[in-house]
Amino acid sequence: MTGLILAVEEPRASALARELELEGEHIIAIVSATSATTLLSGAQALVMPASRETLTPELVSACDRAGVRILALGGAESRLLQKFGIGPGLPVDATGWQISRALRTPATIQDPARGDLPHRLIAVWGPHGSPGRSTVAMLLAVELARLGRRTALVDADTVAPSLALLLGLGDDAPGIAAACRRAELGGLDSAELTRLATAVPTSAGDLDVLPGINRPSRWPELSASRLTRALQTCREWTEETVIDVAGSFDADEEATYDVLGPRRHAATTAALNEADAIIAVASADPLGISRFLRDYAELRNLTTPTPVTVVVNQVRPGPLGLDARGQIRNTLDRFAGITDPLFLPHDQRAADAALLHARPMSDLTPRSALVAGARRLAAVLAPGAAPTTSSADSSRGSSRAARLLRSARAARGA
Repeated sequence: MTGLILAVEEPRASALARELELEGEHIIAIVSATSATTLLSGAQALVMPASRETLTPELVSACDRAGVRILALGGAESRLLQKFGIGPGLPVDATGWQISRALRTPATIQDPARGDLPHRLIAVWGPHGSPGRSTVAMLLAVELARLGRRTALVDADTVAPSLALLLGLGDDAPGIAAACRRAELGGLDSAELTRLATAVPTSAGDLDVLPGINRPSRWPELSASRLTRALQTCREWTEETVIDVAGSFDADEEATYDVLGPRRHAATTAALNEADAIIAVASADPLGISRFLRDYAELRNLTTPTPVTVVVNQVRPGPLGLDARGQIRNTLDRFAGITDPLFLPHDQRAADAALLHARPMSDLTPRSALVAGARRLAAVLAPGAAPTTSSADSSRGSSRAARLLRSARAARGA
């Protein structure tokens, strides 16, 4: 039998107390979260909501001193629970037997150093012409967080940084530039990154964002060595770090500029070289596909063997007529050996709502087909999913969509 304090609002508290007593648990008191610290003596566990208003550093410290275990209800604040070293939250509507079972299960905190799950850097790249790199990066970060992964979003675009504007953040936040300066001085760690980042609330929980530079002229602050060190620390800081980068490489600059001086697009090259996975975004129109094919070969030469997942964004029939997906798939297969790209549909209404409210589409239009496509992309990239390398010598080509396409072609041929 465990002595419990319930810091839950009525009438749920009384109903939960009755369920727990049926499970053989002893309820010491039903109190508000703010007064729970006065009754910790003699208790073994405190059941309370996982919210920033109630789960404070003072309360956690008091429970630690008293040896009281905290059982949090609600998993939306997973980053907050990780910050305080509390185990994964129970469902917000957890029943008495679920809580009783959790009390009898030793608390386990995932230790990133153990390598239970891989920590990754995911770079989102695309050629010039606004293919939607920042939109895809933001959607992907939210959906990875929804899968339970601790996720950060980094704006390393030195040409047209936009994540701060898209998320309604001030352009004077320290962000990735400050992280790079601290990394160069050897003073960057996970705690410092948490301080420099801006916690953005989303429907999937808080998302840590490191905004980019507020003026393109500040690009020398994101040098290759600085950014590489900062991103290596980001890999230790969170489970998933999604990096929005510019479209230009540095391949030609080494031959035309002083190799010892700063290079304009070194941040893009550094992020791509450091990434564990790359999302290559193409715009679904003739010009966008042409630009993508021209730069894709250079991307593979630069980043091989890093796995690349090709995403075709803004798919609609207007620029390509009927069967836009089929035309794009055939073109990518013919000229780049990409047999199974992922498609994200064009949703102007969702995009407009996101711009108007400066919030992720997932929060405003959760039923959007574009949001659903981003969730599929996150599922493909989730740890344990099949690899999704898209290249001439390594491609999946075995998805349900690809099989249906081959069947249709065979039927027409017959």
